[in-house]
Amino acid sequence: MSTPTSSELRDLQRPLKERYREDPEAARIPARAVARVSTDGISADVDGWAGTTTAGLHPAAGGDGSLACSADLLLDAVAACAGVTLRSVAIAMGVELRAATVEVEGHWDARGTLAVDRSVPVGLTDVEITFHLETDADQATQDKLVQLAERYCVVAQTLASPPRLSVRRQAPDATD
Repeated sequence: MSTPTSSELRDLQRPLKERYREDPEAARIPARAVARVSTDGISADVDGWAGTTTAGLHPAAGGDGSLACSADLLLDAVAACAGVTLRSVAIAMGVELRAATVEVEGHWDARGTLAVDRSVPVGLTDVEITFHLETDADQATQDKLVQLAERYCVVAQTLASPPRLSVRRQAPDATD
């Protein structure tokens, strides 16, 4: 697929924006992931766009490092989303990028995950996104580009304002 121009991107998105203004419920897009938990070892397989990813314990939690760590997968999602959003915003703004990378770093404390200390949180406690841009755009334009990329990155905004999370167990069928 070739890179659209600013006007081509607007043309692609115009009917979507009109539809969502007229029918806000149509803009509520479902997303879903399913992990198949292994009964051998400690891992789970998740089918995604690029195939199946097998996740396992991080070495800090007893893994051997041969499987994807879920925290790394979350940071991968932030980087991917921020990168796509950056590129979309750059096109919309007419900013030419010679190159760009998005670096995402996070930290977590294994004491929380391993229940060593209940006062230590479980999960990532900080996430930092760094945009590296190669462009002739002036500093103010680059700052605006990064600001908008952060503003419209779905994954980053989800972390910044966490959604309601519910956890449940599916009851077995009465016929089982």
